[in-house]
Amino acid sequence: MSQPNAPQGPSDTRTEGRDFAPRSLAAQAMGRIDPGTRAVVMPLHVSTTFIRDPDNRYSSGYSYARPDNATVREAEAVLAMLEGAQAGALLFGSGMAAATAVFGALEPGDHVVAGTVMYWALKRWLREEAPRRGLTLTFVDTDDLDALRAAVQPGRTRLVWIETPGNPLWTVSDIAAAAEIAHAAGARLAVDSTAASPVHTRPLELGADLVMHSATKILNGHSDVVAGVLAGARADAFWERIQGIRAGSGGILGPFEAYLLMRSLRTLHLRAAAQAAGAMRLAERLRGHPHVTRVLYPGLPDDPGHAVARRQMRDGFGFMLSIRVAGGEAGAVATAARVRLWKRATSLGGVESLIEHRASVEGPGSPCPPDLLRLSTGIEDTDDLLADLDQALRAGHAAP
Repeated sequence: MSQPNAPQGPSDTRTEGRDFAPRSLAAQAMGRIDPGTRAVVMPLHVSTTFIRDPDNRYSSGYSYARPDNATVREAEAVLAMLEGAQAGALLFGSGMAAATAVFGALEPGDHVVAGTVMYWALKRWLREEAPRRGLTLTFVDTDDLDALRAAVQPGRTRLVWIETPGNPLWTVSDIAAAAEIAHAAGARLAVDSTAASPVHTRPLELGADLVMHSATKILNGHSDVVAGVLAGARADAFWERIQGIRAGSGGILGPFEAYLLMRSLRTLHLRAAAQAAGAMRLAERLRGHPHVTRVLYPGLPDDPGHAVARRQMRDGFGFMLSIRVAGGEAGAVATAARVRLWKRATSLGGVESLIEHRASVEGPGSPCPPDLLRLSTGIEDTDDLLADLDQALRAGHAAP
């Protein structure tokens, strides 16, 4: 099997490794020039099989499409650069496929510590599937370092999984401190950084061993690709097991989706900056609204996670926020029903702004309050977004 992120073509056709900012490298997709046509956009490679050499080897580095693909490699190279991942990056068919590959690389009997506030589908998978694989679990509020330290079992805990900011309450966990706690116990730290993106946080630089993104979200940003990515701090035996799981299970992202994702990564820094600025303005304006009891956003100075967020986030605090609506669950549902510009839909990170009543989605056992609406800020005019929320909040509370 060929190695992910291996250079292809003449070395002078890439800008990687040179003294350019990640924004510049992403905008040019690492500066790769197609060696055959000299095109500035690399072609889409869809072949499933490749010709052997006369001596029965594969000098091209490709043999079959299930474990590897040239277009996927190109997108992985950009993602590895953005995260500063020495081991490289691996693209999967979804964020869940990426996340579950990490847990699949553990051994039966291993202990895992994970956050109470995290992506609900993954938390449900852990509760249902991890015990069947012989894993034991402890859920803890990972923004509470004392609680995290107490939950970790030295010599037995093999993985600490945190999501920061944590969906949908946007709690902020201290990545550097969590890494120290995990490593002192002989465990790895994995960070779901979907809501931050590498524009705002680079967990590997803060001591994490693995970083995961649902690339469906802001990395792609156009609501037309489902993908996941893992980036690794080092190419150790654990990373090799994850590679083997992806190859053996056929979990690799398709080439067309990788092509679309790479297109989107070229504009990531522009979109992330605009969406974070919009979220900040929304948070500031909504916390004084008569029908909003609380705004949850780490960019607000009075947010419990603001101090940690200021240390580990840069160039903004992300595109996600939540509001708690006066009138409880009925007020929240009525507000969501009356938006016109915001779209009532699951997912987040796209250029269109989305609103969702998360308690209805997550069901019993969710840490999500019933009066909470989750907001994913897009790139629309912020005044329009505010006006639409204002009329929906007022109309929702005027309804019988």
